[in-house]
Amino acid sequence: MQRWRHVFVWLRRIGHCRGFGIQSPTDYGFVRYVINEHWPYYQYDGLGRDDDWLTRRLGRLYFRLANWRQPKVILTSGYQPYMQAGCQTAALEENVGRADLILLELEGDYRRRLADIYNKVDAQSVLILEGIRRDQAFWREVVADGRTGVTFDLYYCGIVLFDVKRHKQHYMINF
Repeated sequence: MQRWRHVFVWLRRIGHCRGFGIQSPTDYGFVRYVINEHWPYYQYDGLGRDDDWLTRRLGRLYFRLANWRQPKVILTSGYQPYMQAGCQTAALEENVGRADLILLELEGDYRRRLADIYNKVDAQSVLILEGIRRDQAFWREVVADGRTGVTFDLYYCGIVLFDVKRHKQHYMINF
């Protein structure tokens, strides 16, 4: 049943495929070669063999994000093997002063945790909000927040970049 829902979502978002309509070369490259990369990476075979298709798909996205950003510190409570495989030199920490790649699941007291995260990011940081469909009003607040820059709605998760020197933009991506 989950697979049919994914097909329905994919068909509904077909106009937002592979970076169509994105004018920024940086954002287009990010969507085309990080988010929607279809070539197999070097670590894919050893990761997530027992995971369901959505966990494996999101894990591979998080792997590509870690590989692209090459963070020094990753703040996450899940998907550690994927992110560690993407950047083996990164430290997986819970309590840090600054983080480069952050995964926040919208469960529990996520509003308070996001307020703490805003104090740990800079222009190079990337925030992944998993489960943005659980609280769409919260996702709209994050997109509209003045501390966020470019945002990407991938339906199953949202990606937030904090470079506020760039023009604020929100993209819907068919992932």
